[in-house]
Amino acid sequence: MRLGDCYNTRDFRAFARRRLPGPVFHYIDGAADDEVTYRRNTEAFERCDLVPNVLAGVADVDLSTEVMGQKLDMPFFLAPTAMQRMFHHEGERAVGAAAEKFGTMFGVSSLGTVSIEEIGSTIATPKLFQLYVHKDKALNFSLLDRCKAADFGVLALTVDTIVGGNRERDLRTGFTTPLKLSPRSLMSFLRHPRWAFNYLTHERFELASLKDHVAEGTSVAVSVADYFNRLMDQSLDWDTAAEIAEYWDGPFVLKGVMSVADARRAVEIGATAIMVSNHGGRQLDGSRAPFDQLAEMVDAVGDQVEVICDGGIRRGTHILKALSLGAKACSGGRSYLYALAAAGQAGVERALGLIQEELVRDMKLMGCRTVRDLSRQNLRFR
Repeated sequence: MRLGDCYNTRDFRAFARRRLPGPVFHYIDGAADDEVTYRRNTEAFERCDLVPNVLAGVADVDLSTEVMGQKLDMPFFLAPTAMQRMFHHEGERAVGAAAEKFGTMFGVSSLGTVSIEEIGSTIATPKLFQLYVHKDKALNFSLLDRCKAADFGVLALTVDTIVGGNRERDLRTGFTTPLKLSPRSLMSFLRHPRWAFNYLTHERFELASLKDHVAEGTSVAVSVADYFNRLMDQSLDWDTAAEIAEYWDGPFVLKGVMSVADARRAVEIGATAIMVSNHGGRQLDGSRAPFDQLAEMVDAVGDQVEVICDGGIRRGTHILKALSLGAKACSGGRSYLYALAAAGQAGVERALGLIQEELVRDMKLMGCRTVRDLSRQNLRFR
């Protein structure tokens, strides 16, 4: 399979599956419990139809938007995802460079594998840092200080991971960070010699922003669930969120908000935006899809905070449907992680290029010149 044969997320997923050892692929691909919510996140878009207008004279389309004070060339940005150098040795360096090429925002995880400082000095595109609140309060505020110094424009506080989800694929494969060899995983690594060579011969895998504070994940192998269960602050509450927002004193988004009541509380603590998200179905299985919940959230607080739809997005038409409901922008993780695993920076650039092409083509077919022309008049629900 060649990169040029990839035309959509399914193709990138198939390519990634060929390139990655089983435990690593299933970490990206898997979700919680029976993975009902994971599937539902994308299926939700299929229950909504687009209603185009014609004869609109749309030779030129402008995809640009502004969200959380950041000017983007397209209404889709790269959500923060952990451990990217495990999927491809270029990791965040490749993803950030691709985001910069397409003029969109690059989300960086607390569990990232390239340091905040390096990203700040090498990536000029708008940057969002995603904070997991650890029990170690000094660590939390140290991360914020480093992000301020590195010119990150947005802070995202993830609020749906005080414990790890029940990701049964990881339990079956024995996935840990860093990777721990077992007879089964060793055979999978040996069947993927290119990945194994790159993983072993490039710089040592580490959680670059956390390695000086915690051993887990860098020098001590743990499952993702154990990391969350041991180190996350399970007492995280609204007072803590408000304290973090005040300390950051800049564009601030709560990631993982799914209820109207919580959206209203986000307004009260001064959030700039909320990301309607269920963590890609990786936490609470059986929870509602972000797209299904989007209209309710926009109607409740859309005139007070920016609402972002995160999760399940596989097509440009999915983005248009979310924008038509009132989302200010969309974000996704797997849609570019498969491409990263398949071909590094070139893969992420191809994935973003295809999304951009779909958006331009579909906007013309919808009869819309700008994303601001989209509205609920464009939609019908079955």
